[in-house]
Amino acid sequence: MQAIVQTAYGGTEALRLTQVPLPPVPGHKEVLVRVHAAGVDRAVTHLLTGTPYLLRPLFGLRRPRNRVPGFDLAGRVVAVGSKVTHLRPGDDVLGVGSGSFAEYARARADQLVLRPRKLDEIAGAVCAMSGVTALQALRMSRRPMAGQDVLIIGASGGVGAYAVQLARCFGAKVTALCSEAKAEFVKTLGADRVLDYRHFDTNAHSRSYDTIIDIAGNRPLARLRPLLTEQGTLVIVGGEHADPWTGGLGRQLSAWLMNPFVRQHLVPLVSIVSQEDLRALAEHLADGSVVPPLDRCFPLGEAPRALDYLMAGHARGKVAIVTRPFEGSGRTPSAE
Repeated sequence: MQAIVQTAYGGTEALRLTQVPLPPVPGHKEVLVRVHAAGVDRAVTHLLTGTPYLLRPLFGLRRPRNRVPGFDLAGRVVAVGSKVTHLRPGDDVLGVGSGSFAEYARARADQLVLRPRKLDEIAGAVCAMSGVTALQALRMSRRPMAGQDVLIIGASGGVGAYAVQLARCFGAKVTALCSEAKAEFVKTLGADRVLDYRHFDTNAHSRSYDTIIDIAGNRPLARLRPLLTEQGTLVIVGGEHADPWTGGLGRQLSAWLMNPFVRQHLVPLVSIVSQEDLRALAEHLADGSVVPPLDRCFPLGEAPRALDYLMAGHARGKVAIVTRPFEGSGRTPSAE
């Protein structure tokens, strides 16, 4: 099969399209999927660069343990393990697999769900990781979301675009922080207010929020806590542009240590995709209350360009990689 292969840590120059053996027969609780499209997300960029270095023991000390990158996928089941009961060959699915930047990938059956009929394969490929992370972040609030004032920092990215839509579904009033260039995009997601992050002064901002979802940047806790109500919730999802050794882990550790001693709720989120959360997300996708925020798609051979596009901060929402032509989808890979 064709696959994108990474043999060393570095930039996108470390990636190449080549022929590799098909994945092995799936284990008892696994599924083999013919990948039709794959999502591009920040987790892939961290594995590409091998940062933060603190996590190298998990994904390979000197070189990537998994040579084929990619997690999010949509495709068709071609084989199932002996203990898989909810899926069968021929099912169209979305979820998370191992090595999705390829024509075939293995996946845990409990990290896949049937793709809603109203979603095409490309839209389905950009849902699982970002959508579930946003859902889990919003659930961290200690009281019902309806009526809350919610601030979403990094609202134009993959997780942020889902968080804005889901928060509105749950009845929250959403203030979104993003760049001025992406403000109109974020407004279309349903944000009540959109603020330019370059002119956002935490010291001068007078509004308090019941919940803050911090996805982008690496603002100190001391600058974020004054924006919370007395018993508000701060959920730390990411830590981009942080120290290459620890990434955002240092700030997340500080929040965890501080949490028992303050009235506010400071939560470091480590998201793991579960079937329960995937199904909850799929319900919103099926009824149209949440729409996959797909910006652009690239052919498999141009996966390096897709990652460069994401890492440069150009993406409005999500980026996808397609492994075959899509008849009738109305979408074509980017030719720019």
